[in-house]
Amino acid sequence: MLAQQAAAWNAGDLEGFMAAYERGEALVFTSGGEIRRGWQTTHDRYVARYGGSGTQSEMGTLAFEVLDVRGLGSDGAIVLGQWTLTDTPKAGRGIFSLALVRTTQGWRIVHDHTSSRP
Repeated sequence: MLAQQAAAWNAGDLEGFMAAYERGEALVFTSGGEIRRGWQTTHDRYVARYGGSGTQSEMGTLAFEVLDVRGLGSDGAIVLGQWTLTDTPKAGRGIFSLALVRTTQGWRIVHDHTSSRP
């Protein structure tokens, strides 16, 4: 799922990137000391920060490194990892923890806590 998400980002496909997130108001996304709720709010935050205009040159190149996966029963997991964004003025790196739930459509992110490293 994360490989597909990074591939979508790197193709300038924000909608494809967002497909990994649970659609609806229950989604929680925290970053920059702020808590955001809902798929649309998360989507709008990405558009405001990275453009999401469909150009890889604007969004940059995203890579994930998964450090740990911990199962929570058969239908849940916590993923700990690192992200790196290059080739854009918004370049950076940091860590993330994701709460995932298995749905009939596949695994979906229901809680994303992402932070940046200086």
